[in-house]
Amino acid sequence: MGRPFRLVSERRQIARPSYGGEREPDSHPTPGPPTIVQSARVQRSSRGARRGAARGLSVSPGSFLAVHLGGLPIEPDVSTGVWLSSARRRGEPGTVGALVPAVFEAYARVLHPAIRYAGDDDIEVPWAEVAAHNGTAVEPLAQWVALTRGPVDSQPPVWDDGPSEGHLPVPVADRLVEVLSRHTAVPAECVFGRWDGFGYDLPSPEVPPRLLLRGGRDVVLVRGAIDDAARNLAPEPHEQSANLWWPADRSWCVVTDIDLMCSYVGGTAACIAELLGTPGIEAVPAAPEDPVT
Repeated sequence: MGRPFRLVSERRQIARPSYGGEREPDSHPTPGPPTIVQSARVQRSSRGARRGAARGLSVSPGSFLAVHLGGLPIEPDVSTGVWLSSARRRGEPGTVGALVPAVFEAYARVLHPAIRYAGDDDIEVPWAEVAAHNGTAVEPLAQWVALTRGPVDSQPPVWDDGPSEGHLPVPVADRLVEVLSRHTAVPAECVFGRWDGFGYDLPSPEVPPRLLLRGGRDVVLVRGAIDDAARNLAPEPHEQSANLWWPADRSWCVVTDIDLMCSYVGGTAACIAELLGTPGIEAVPAAPEDPVT
């Protein structure tokens, strides 16, 4: 089993999981215990090491209908996500196109803010402020370690904790929802996927199916409304956002890869233009061929 989710009070540490080789997209169920939790507010989380799991067992979808992840029903028919897994395989490994399908008109990279402590409050610190402090610049391909001129844990009084890795912060998710809800005809019909390698605190004999993704990014799918992008998909008192989500009409797609301090969004040109101009969302243009590191 992978490491458990990190508690809110724990400092973020970077620990990269071990991944398996590439696999063909598949919609068959894969064994592993589900999480049965209640909904909660999403905050930052760290990643766990990937669990080794036996694969290929046939499981009846009907047995999952009462199982929930973050208070949302687990989707037993993961074939609803095969369009994404198939399109991601066509993207060059290590690029945006291998995360967000290269089927959209435009793309954006949403930068997760750093955090400054102010008593009991967490204040968002945009990358631009950190760059100004270090005499660097935020460019479309800028990496956090380059902005800070090296791997550092903090730079008081500018920032005390770095951007969340593999997790979309709640305030940013809320602002994204405001924009994206205007660019889909079905905001009440969305699919969310959470990486299956974080580990589970409440094992169960039930076996939810996984959407198999290249590079060991397999996810458990749940259905909900667009507002559920700000929902916690980890057992309390831990936290973890969805790692990918899209509406039923596939008008856009959001991916928060477990290794990155940013999220990528693909959508129409109008959608991405609005996103790039929205206060409170620090984002830069992106393209399917852009490298992600």
